[in-house]
Amino acid sequence: MQIKKLASSPSRSGRHLQRYNQGFRQVVGCVPYRIRKTNESPEIHGTLVEDLEVLLISSQKSQRMMFPKGGWELDEDIELAASRETLEEAGVVGLLGDKLGEWIFKSKSQEKFHEAFMFSLLVTEELDVWPEKDLRQRVWMTVNEAREVCAHSWMKEALEAFVCQFTPGQRVEEEPLSCRLELCRTEELRLSIETESSDEEGDCFLIS
Repeated sequence: MQIKKLASSPSRSGRHLQRYNQGFRQVVGCVPYRIRKTNESPEIHGTLVEDLEVLLISSQKSQRMMFPKGGWELDEDIELAASRETLEEAGVVGLLGDKLGEWIFKSKSQEKFHEAFMFSLLVTEELDVWPEKDLRQRVWMTVNEAREVCAHSWMKEALEAFVCQFTPGQRVEEEPLSCRLELCRTEELRLSIETESSDEEGDCFLIS
């Protein structure tokens, strides 16, 4: 199935196909990006962070900015889910890159924990019409601007993991946590979450 065919379809809704892992709702998303000087090239190695722009979208219910993400469903693999959610929410398609990591975060609105997977996506086309065009705004911005305005701390960590791809040669001690990949074992993490009481989405745990 070509992902662009979904542009004229409504966004998926409902939870009857939603994937769960030990009670954690699984969500997927992307850090969509373009390279200002060489937009058509899929090569990222040797690119300066200053040449990058990333695409953020507004929340449906507020002006908070974030990267596109949504539920991973049973009838699709993780790559298709990430591409679909990015098309539905941000109206862009492109070349899906490596997985940036996995996070556990608590949803402020639902008071539940989610397991999130994030990818990079090199945007090759911006669509004029997409399922959530009337519900969201999309804004291209620099990495530093995105660091300032992104509403969720776990998405900021995904952004830092993305940036690491463009900054080879950094000494390990200078890299952010998400680059060093100092990880907890998943089961220990899940046990520790039971004692967490914060209700702000963005309280997160990097698990891979």
